[in-house]
Amino acid sequence: MDSFSPIPALLGGALIGLASAVLWLGNGRIAGISGIFGQLLPPARTVVWRIVFLLALVLGTLAAAWLFPGLGVGGPGGRPAELVGAPAAWGIPTPVWLVIAGLLTGFGTKIGNGCTSGHGVCGIARLSLRSFVAVGIFFSVAIVTVAVTGVV
Repeated sequence: MDSFSPIPALLGGALIGLASAVLWLGNGRIAGISGIFGQLLPPARTVVWRIVFLLALVLGTLAAAWLFPGLGVGGPGGRPAELVGAPAAWGIPTPVWLVIAGLLTGFGTKIGNGCTSGHGVCGIARLSLRSFVAVGIFFSVAIVTVAVTGVV
């Protein structure tokens, strides 16, 4: 992260909060992405809203990237977004690194009964003690991971 601009962060946070509130008030559901995605296979009875929510999430991100190319990853000067490569010293190809990271993330959200969106956005907003503990653990593990791998 070369430069930080509070406006995109504030705008993004407000939109995430708004989307979570709309889903909760309109559908009575928590906007936990791992739970929403996890109920697609095997399909739950309520699969349509899950697909609509996930498609809107991806398409909204794509639309924002096209409409505001300098807003986001590269900052106001705007270099294009790119994946962070695996640490060269570890000798693991980046695609394998990403698959391992994805599997570990999925496993962690399963045993943690939720992800950062469910616990961090919705759970903390509802003053859930379990969510406060989960988010504390998420951040602690993230700090240790960055310290060990050296990848920011």
